Amino acid sequence: MYDTGLMIGHFEPLHLGQMRSILDAAGQAKTLHIVIMAHPSPHPDFAITLQDKARWLQMACADLPFIHIHTTHEIELPLHEHLYSTSDDVSIDVAASNAKLQRLMDALSLSVETVLFIAENHPLTRNDIQEQLLLPVVTTPLQPDFDSYAIARDPVAHWSALHPQARIDYTKTVAIVGGESSGKTTLVHKLANYYGASFALEMGRLYVGTDLGGSEVGLQYSDYGPICLDHAEAIREAKANATAPITIVDTDFVTTQAFCEEYEGRTHPFVAACIDEFRLDHTIMLDNNTPWVDDGMRSLGTPEARGRFEQRLIDIFARHDIAPHMIDQPDYDARYQQALLLIDQYIYGKKS
Repeated sequence: MYDTGLMIGHFEPLHLGQMRSILDAAGQAKTLHIVIMAHPSPHPDFAITLQDKARWLQMACADLPFIHIHTTHEIELPLHEHLYSTSDDVSIDVAASNAKLQRLMDALSLSVETVLFIAENHPLTRNDIQEQLLLPVVTTPLQPDFDSYAIARDPVAHWSALHPQARIDYTKTVAIVGGESSGKTTLVHKLANYYGASFALEMGRLYVGTDLGGSEVGLQYSDYGPICLDHAEAIREAKANATAPITIVDTDFVTTQAFCEEYEGRTHPFVAACIDEFRLDHTIMLDNNTPWVDDGMRSLGTPEARGRFEQRLIDIFARHDIAPHMIDQPDYDARYQQALLLIDQYIYGKKS
């Protein structure tokens, strides 16, 4: 058992293979320090910060107090093959790595008795390099079922390999919006079942049931803020428990704003802030050309009212620079098939 161990990595994304290596190292050291580095080639579709990665690892290791998580922008210590160059003058590369290791040890107040945990196939496991390295090297077993480079290149295709704590930042939100009786909620449940995805329900409708006694008679301007807060929390919870690379959202903050403007005759600034702050990744807008069904809570059933509300949605989207994907098929199954094509194209990268 070593007193102190050190692991260094990008962890972008954190996957189960990496966690198994961490657990192996943690079993050999009384204290394990993990340093998270910025990825040299981050995936263009996911804006992952060092703080995101720190949160994943902090949550994953929350009940393992002997593991300490660190991030740094100042100490540059590349990972894997970047620690070792194919240059003929290997000593220069080792000297540079030693200098970076020393800076890292100074920053974390680590002693020279600290061991560096690396994978069995790491270039630093070469005997001639180990002899010159500042820290002794201890290897962790390879994880052949988890290819870190393949997972980093295509997290969607390797969804099952992602650590559950990382999935919140690799699932894309898809909002289904439209006017009353446009088939939003039914489509949400069909898509969630098709993709095995988590989903967030329409909060306005739930709020009427929980806070207004089941009728919109008491709905007023001050209710739109709480509705948005409830919706934001529902989306966050659905993403935190994401079961697929997509998370389906029934309506959005734009729809809440549209109802506020429709009923109250004015724009709600807090709702506007939510539209921008809690921005969703993709929006599918359903044309209001399906039969209107009165369910006791709908009030915009005339052709004039439906057309006015749809235009209001379009105007608010434009106001916030949101370009929804339009579905104008009047047939419900055709809408479902069109939504599948859009999601497959924009989330899963499939060609039609």
